[in-house]
Order: sequence, then C-alpha cells, then structure tokens
Amino acid sequence: MRRVIFLFLDGVGLGANDPTINPLVAGAYPTLARLLDGSPMVAETGRLTTPHAELIPTDAQMGVAGRPQSATGQAAILTGINAPQRLGEHYGPRPDARVRAVIDEGNLFRRVQERGQHAFFCNAYPAGYFAAVKRGKRLLSAVPYAATSAGQSLLNAEDLREGRAIAADFTNRGWREHLGYVDAPVYTAQEGGAFVWQLAHPYDFLFFEHWYSDELGHRQDLAGAIANFTVFDGFLGGLLAAADLEETLIIVASDHGNVEDCSHGKHTENPALTLVLGAERHAAAARIRDLTDFAPVVLDFLAGTL
Repeated sequence: MRRVIFLFLDGVGLGANDPTINPLVAGAYPTLARLLDGSPMVAETGRLTTPHAELIPTDAQMGVAGRPQSATGQAAILTGINAPQRLGEHYGPRPDARVRAVIDEGNLFRRVQERGQHAFFCNAYPAGYFAAVKRGKRLLSAVPYAATSAGQSLLNAEDLREGRAIAADFTNRGWREHLGYVDAPVYTAQEGGAFVWQLAHPYDFLFFEHWYSDELGHRQDLAGAIANFTVFDGFLGGLLAAADLEETLIIVASDHGNVEDCSHGKHTENPALTLVLGAERHAAAARIRDLTDFAPVVLDFLAGTL
C-alpha cells in the first residue's frame, strides 16, 4: 500500500553552522547523521542527496518579503496555494478568516478523501485545549483546522489512552509529567516512532505535528532545543526501523525558520528544513522548491504519478 507520512516540525530552518546558536549542529543526532552521511543540517550544505535521504532547503518566503509566519506557511504546505502572496503578507500564528478561506479551498486532508483514500491527523489534544477553544480563548491552528474541515474530529485523551493517537512531544511523556494524565501511555523516542507506523496502517496519508520546536526558538532555549532534537532523532529512527520504505514516502518539513538561531527568539528568513525519505524520494525532492510544492507531491505520489 502506497502511503505518505508527513512529520511537521514547526519553526525549524537551515541556518548557520554555529553550535553556539544552532541546536541542529550543537547536538549529536545519530539517525540524522546516518541519513545525511555526516553532513550538517545547515544552509551552507544546500540541497543534498545521499543513499538514504534528500535534504532540501525550502523557500518559506515564496516571493513575499519579511519573516515567514505559521498560519500562511502551514496553509501553503497543506493546500499548495501561495497563501502569503494571496494575502499580501506573512500572517500568524493562527489562521484568521483569510487564511481559513485558503485552507477551505482544498487542503490535503480533504483532497485525499475526495479521491476515495484515507487521511488521518494523529495528534491528541488534552481537555484544556478543547475547553479553551469552546470558550473562544483559542483559535485552531492551521493543521487541526484543516483536519476538522475535512470531517475528522480532533483526537482526545481517551484516544491517547486507547492507542489511537500520540502527543505532539513524540513520547506522551509531557502529558503524564506536566498535564496530570498519570494513565497516559509513555513511549521511548524509538517506540514513539514505531507507534506512528502502527497508527499509519489504515491510512494513505498520515500527518503528525510537532509545535514545541518553534516555542523553544522563541525562548532562545538552546539546551532545550538540543534535548528536543535528540528525542526527535530517536523517534525518526524508530519510525524508519519499523516502516516499509519501499511503499512509504516520509516527509519531514517545517513552515519557517526559528529554532536554528537561538540568538534572538524571532522567526528567521532562512530556508525551512525539508527531509525526504523512503519511496520515490528522488522524484519527490526534485519537485520541492518552496512550501507550495508539498501538496502536489503528496497527491501525485498517492496517485502513482510522481
């Protein structure tokens, strides 16, 4: 079965080869090092092809000046529409009516399902999130908005407990340690990656969102970012060890830069990180230049026309 697994990491760009500010070169990440043959995930590496992966510095500005933002960047990823150009600005963090209108034109969750295939947003949300949304204190960000617009109910604590969802932190550990869900199952990083492979089995397209990388960049938390990428590295290794890479295309992508430069706490104008792994990765990578290229690549791969 052909399948796309999309791992979205918020706020990760390709920046300077400087370990004093860039956690992507300050830590030791064995899975990423193996995939990239030891080449650093920095801007100067450029586009890179190895026997295992494609590294693609991806244009997040899309012809619009200024620092890219989450709402318009994620809308571009999800739809293939140049949302910043449509709005005349980069906008975020959460979609306003203009960005929601772009997402409503046809996002990946809806378009996959309209083809008779199955899409799944696998993140769980705690009770406090739903309460804040209900009170009007929180707007849905672009990814959960897109999933719900396609008819999926957001997954909750029961889904997490019953093994139907995973938390954004790769392991569910934060739910138990910080949110009070003492019965939440907790995985090692590698187990979390393998679990996502199991979640993906009934679906043609699975989307996982990790937002904490962007928050760590805003905090200028270099040590925290190194620890976070260490967990991600194990998670990715667990996924790759479990997955059928002959039939599965795995995309690791971001919407804009931020955490790769912990010197200032703001979004950057650096290219966004993209890694392409697994089936037909060369053909997929050849078509990715900016954030609008992901949606057509996903749809064409699932159709067998990449």
